[in-house]
Amino acid sequence: MDGRLVVGLRPVREAVRRHGAALREVLIEDRSTQPLDALARFATDNHVARVLRVPRGELESLARGVSHQGAATLAPELELMTLDALLEDPALVALALDSLTDPQNFGAVVRSAVAFGGAAVVWGEHASAPLTPATFRASAGAIEHARLCRVRSLIEALGSATERGVHVVGLDPDAPGPLASVDLSGPTLLVLGSEGEGIGRATRRACRTLASLGTLSMLESVNVSVAAGIALYEIRNQRAKTPT
Repeated sequence: MDGRLVVGLRPVREAVRRHGAALREVLIEDRSTQPLDALARFATDNHVARVLRVPRGELESLARGVSHQGAATLAPELELMTLDALLEDPALVALALDSLTDPQNFGAVVRSAVAFGGAAVVWGEHASAPLTPATFRASAGAIEHARLCRVRSLIEALGSATERGVHVVGLDPDAPGPLASVDLSGPTLLVLGSEGEGIGRATRRACRTLASLGTLSMLESVNVSVAAGIALYEIRNQRAKTPT
Protein backbone atom coordinates (compact mmCIF):
# COMPACT_ATOMS: atom_id res chain seq x y z
CA MET A 1 0.00 0.00 0.00
CA ASP A 2 1.45 3.33 -1.11
CA GLY A 3 0.94 6.61 0.71
CA ARG A 4 1.32 8.19 4.13
CA LEU A 5 -0.47 6.22 6.82
CA VAL A 6 -2.79 8.29 9.00
CA VAL A 7 -4.69 6.68 11.88
CA GLY A 8 -7.11 7.91 14.52
CA LEU A 9 -10.56 9.48 14.28
CA ARG A 10 -9.50 13.14 14.31
CA PRO A 11 -6.37 12.69 12.15
CA VAL A 12 -8.32 10.76 9.51
CA ARG A 13 -11.11 13.32 9.57
CA GLU A 14 -8.62 16.14 9.00
CA ALA A 15 -6.96 14.17 6.20
CA VAL A 16 -10.38 13.85 4.56
CA ARG A 17 -11.02 17.57 5.09
CA ARG A 18 -7.66 18.50 3.57
CA HIS A 19 -7.43 16.01 0.68
CA GLY A 20 -10.99 14.90 -0.07
CA ALA A 21 -11.19 13.03 -3.38
CA ALA A 22 -7.40 12.69 -3.47
CA LEU A 23 -7.75 9.94 -0.85
CA ARG A 24 -8.09 6.55 -2.48
CA GLU A 25 -9.89 5.00 0.46
CA VAL A 26 -10.74 5.35 4.12
CA LEU A 27 -10.80 2.24 6.31
CA ILE A 28 -13.25 2.15 9.21
CA GLU A 29 -13.73 -0.62 11.73
CA ASP A 30 -16.71 -2.83 10.98
CA ARG A 31 -18.79 -1.94 14.02
CA SER A 32 -21.41 0.77 14.36
CA THR A 33 -20.69 3.65 16.72
CA GLN A 34 -21.66 7.29 16.40
CA PRO A 35 -18.06 8.54 15.83
CA LEU A 36 -17.25 5.82 13.28
CA ASP A 37 -20.53 6.20 11.41
CA ALA A 38 -20.11 9.99 11.35
CA LEU A 39 -16.61 9.65 9.91
CA ALA A 40 -17.89 7.28 7.22
CA ARG A 41 -20.55 9.83 6.18
CA PHE A 42 -18.01 12.66 6.25
CA ALA A 43 -15.64 10.74 3.97
CA THR A 44 -18.44 9.92 1.53
CA ASP A 45 -19.67 13.53 1.52
CA ASN A 46 -16.12 14.68 0.71
CA HIS A 47 -15.91 12.37 -2.30
CA VAL A 48 -13.45 9.78 -1.00
CA ALA A 49 -13.54 7.04 -3.64
CA ARG A 50 -13.98 4.12 -1.25
CA VAL A 51 -15.08 3.96 2.36
CA LEU A 52 -14.50 0.41 3.53
CA ARG A 53 -15.58 -1.31 6.74
CA VAL A 54 -12.81 -3.68 7.81
CA PRO A 55 -12.06 -5.98 10.77
CA ARG A 56 -10.24 -4.45 13.74
CA GLY A 57 -7.35 -6.83 13.14
CA GLU A 58 -6.66 -5.27 9.75
CA LEU A 59 -6.41 -1.84 11.34
CA GLU A 60 -4.19 -3.20 14.12
CA SER A 61 -1.86 -4.63 11.51
CA LEU A 62 -1.67 -1.31 9.66
CA ALA A 63 -1.26 0.88 12.75
CA ARG A 64 1.60 -1.17 14.27
CA GLY A 65 0.97 -0.08 17.83
CA VAL A 66 -0.32 3.44 17.20
CA SER A 67 -3.83 4.02 18.58
CA HIS A 68 -6.10 3.92 15.52
CA GLN A 69 -9.54 4.36 17.18
CA GLY A 70 -11.08 2.35 14.35
CA ALA A 71 -9.99 4.53 11.42
CA ALA A 72 -7.13 4.72 8.93
CA THR A 73 -6.31 6.14 5.52
CA LEU A 74 -3.38 6.55 3.16
CA ALA A 75 -2.89 10.25 2.46
CA PRO A 76 -0.62 12.09 0.02
CA GLU A 77 2.82 12.96 1.30
CA LEU A 78 3.05 16.16 3.30
CA GLU A 79 4.04 19.26 1.36
CA LEU A 80 7.17 20.84 2.84
CA MET A 81 8.09 24.48 2.29
CA THR A 82 11.58 25.59 1.41
CA LEU A 83 13.35 27.89 3.84
CA ASP A 84 13.61 30.61 1.18
CA ALA A 85 9.87 30.55 0.60
CA LEU A 86 9.21 30.68 4.33
CA LEU A 87 11.51 33.65 4.91
CA GLU A 88 9.73 35.68 2.24
CA ASP A 89 6.73 36.07 4.54
CA PRO A 90 6.86 39.64 5.94
CA ALA A 91 4.55 38.64 8.82
CA LEU A 92 6.37 35.40 9.57
CA VAL A 93 5.73 33.56 12.81
CA ALA A 94 7.58 30.26 13.03
CA LEU A 95 8.65 27.74 15.64
CA ALA A 96 12.09 26.18 15.23
CA LEU A 97 12.46 22.87 17.07
CA ASP A 98 15.94 21.98 18.30
CA SER A 99 16.45 18.23 18.84
CA LEU A 100 12.81 17.55 19.64
CA THR A 101 12.79 13.79 19.14
CA ASP A 102 9.57 12.72 20.86
CA PRO A 103 6.76 12.25 18.29
CA GLN A 104 4.11 13.13 20.87
CA ASN A 105 5.72 16.46 21.69
CA PHE A 106 6.50 17.20 18.05
CA GLY A 107 2.89 16.58 17.06
CA ALA A 108 1.57 18.64 19.95
CA VAL A 109 3.76 21.60 18.92
CA VAL A 110 2.38 21.34 15.39
CA ARG A 111 -1.11 21.45 16.85
CA SER A 112 -0.27 24.62 18.79
CA ALA A 113 1.22 26.21 15.67
CA VAL A 114 -1.86 25.53 13.56
CA ALA A 115 -4.17 26.69 16.35
CA PHE A 116 -2.30 30.00 16.39
CA GLY A 117 -3.41 30.57 12.81
CA GLY A 118 -0.64 29.47 10.52
CA ALA A 119 2.61 29.62 12.47
CA ALA A 120 5.19 27.58 10.59
CA VAL A 121 7.26 24.76 12.08
CA VAL A 122 10.95 24.41 11.20
CA TRP A 123 13.22 21.53 12.20
CA GLY A 124 16.52 19.94 11.24
CA GLU A 125 16.52 16.67 9.36
CA HIS A 126 18.77 15.08 11.99
CA ALA A 127 18.02 14.57 15.71
CA SER A 128 14.32 15.30 15.25
CA ALA A 129 11.15 13.27 15.52
CA PRO A 130 10.28 11.52 12.25
CA LEU A 131 7.07 12.22 10.39
CA THR A 132 5.27 9.03 11.38
CA PRO A 133 1.68 7.97 12.15
CA ALA A 134 2.45 8.58 15.84
CA THR A 135 3.39 12.20 15.05
CA PHE A 136 0.29 12.70 12.90
CA ARG A 137 -1.84 11.17 15.65
CA ALA A 138 -0.33 13.45 18.31
CA SER A 139 -1.11 16.51 16.21
CA ALA A 140 -4.81 15.50 16.19
CA GLY A 141 -4.83 16.00 12.44
CA ALA A 142 -3.40 19.53 12.58
CA ILE A 143 -0.36 18.45 10.58
CA GLU A 144 -2.59 18.22 7.48
CA HIS A 145 -2.98 22.00 7.61
CA ALA A 146 0.49 22.97 8.90
CA ARG A 147 3.21 25.01 7.25
CA LEU A 148 6.21 22.69 7.55
CA CYS A 149 9.86 23.32 6.72
CA ARG A 150 12.55 20.68 7.18
CA VAL A 151 16.11 21.99 6.79
CA ARG A 152 19.48 20.30 6.48
CA SER A 153 20.98 22.28 9.37
CA LEU A 154 18.87 24.17 11.89
CA ILE A 155 21.79 26.36 12.94
CA GLU A 156 22.46 27.39 9.33
CA ALA A 157 18.75 28.06 8.89
CA LEU A 158 18.73 30.35 11.92
CA GLY A 159 21.71 32.22 10.47
CA SER A 160 19.92 32.65 7.14
CA ALA A 161 16.81 33.89 8.93
CA THR A 162 18.81 36.51 10.83
CA GLU A 163 20.46 37.67 7.59
CA ARG A 164 17.01 38.11 6.07
CA GLY A 165 15.85 40.33 8.93
CA VAL A 166 13.92 37.72 10.90
CA HIS A 167 14.14 38.10 14.68
CA VAL A 168 15.42 34.75 15.98
CA VAL A 169 14.42 34.38 19.63
CA GLY A 170 15.48 31.41 21.73
CA LEU A 171 13.31 30.39 24.69
CA ASP A 172 15.67 29.80 27.60
CA PRO A 173 14.64 29.62 31.28
CA ASP A 174 17.95 31.23 32.26
CA ALA A 175 17.59 34.23 29.93
CA PRO A 176 17.93 37.63 31.61
CA GLY A 177 14.57 38.96 30.42
CA PRO A 178 11.04 37.73 29.69
CA LEU A 179 9.57 37.23 26.25
CA ALA A 180 7.05 39.99 26.97
CA SER A 181 9.92 42.52 26.89
CA VAL A 182 11.05 41.45 23.39
CA ASP A 183 9.72 43.19 20.27
CA LEU A 184 7.88 40.46 18.36
CA SER A 185 6.00 42.71 15.96
CA GLY A 186 8.19 41.91 12.97
CA PRO A 187 8.97 38.55 11.32
CA THR A 188 9.84 36.23 14.20
CA LEU A 189 11.26 32.75 14.60
CA LEU A 190 10.96 31.24 18.08
CA VAL A 191 13.44 28.50 18.95
CA LEU A 192 12.39 25.75 21.36
CA GLY A 193 14.34 22.81 22.67
CA SER A 194 13.37 19.54 24.26
CA GLU A 195 12.12 19.30 27.83
CA GLY A 196 14.92 18.94 30.33
CA GLU A 197 17.76 19.97 28.01
CA GLY A 198 16.30 23.01 26.29
CA ILE A 199 18.08 24.44 23.26
CA GLY A 200 21.65 23.36 22.56
CA ARG A 201 24.71 25.53 23.07
CA ALA A 202 25.39 26.08 19.37
CA THR A 203 21.72 26.78 18.70
CA ARG A 204 21.67 29.27 21.57
CA ARG A 205 24.59 31.14 19.98
CA ALA A 206 22.68 31.32 16.69
CA CYS A 207 19.79 33.18 18.35
CA ARG A 208 19.77 36.95 18.21
CA THR A 209 17.83 37.17 21.50
CA LEU A 210 17.24 34.85 24.43
CA ALA A 211 14.09 35.19 26.50
CA SER A 212 12.29 33.32 29.24
CA LEU A 213 8.60 32.78 29.84
CA GLY A 214 8.78 34.75 33.05
CA THR A 215 7.26 32.90 35.99
CA LEU A 216 6.47 29.98 33.65
CA SER A 217 10.00 29.69 32.32
CA MET A 218 10.92 26.30 33.76
CA LEU A 219 10.77 24.30 30.53
CA GLU A 220 11.83 21.22 32.50
CA SER A 221 8.37 21.20 34.05
CA VAL A 222 6.34 22.80 31.24
CA ASN A 223 5.61 20.70 28.17
CA VAL A 224 7.25 22.17 25.10
CA SER A 225 3.91 22.45 23.30
CA VAL A 226 2.55 24.44 26.25
CA ALA A 227 5.62 26.69 26.08
CA ALA A 228 4.98 27.13 22.34
CA GLY A 229 1.36 28.08 23.00
CA ILE A 230 2.32 30.66 25.64
CA ALA A 231 4.94 32.19 23.34
CA LEU A 232 2.56 32.31 20.37
CA TYR A 233 -0.07 33.97 22.56
CA GLU A 234 2.47 36.66 23.47
CA ILE A 235 3.16 37.29 19.77
CA ARG A 236 -0.55 37.55 19.04
CA ASN A 237 -1.07 40.02 21.89
CA GLN A 238 1.82 42.22 20.76
CA ARG A 239 0.70 42.27 17.15
CA ALA A 240 -2.89 43.01 18.10
CA LYS A 241 -1.62 46.17 19.83
CA THR A 242 0.63 47.21 16.93
CA PRO A 243 -0.96 49.89 14.70
CA THR A 244 -1.37 48.78 11.08
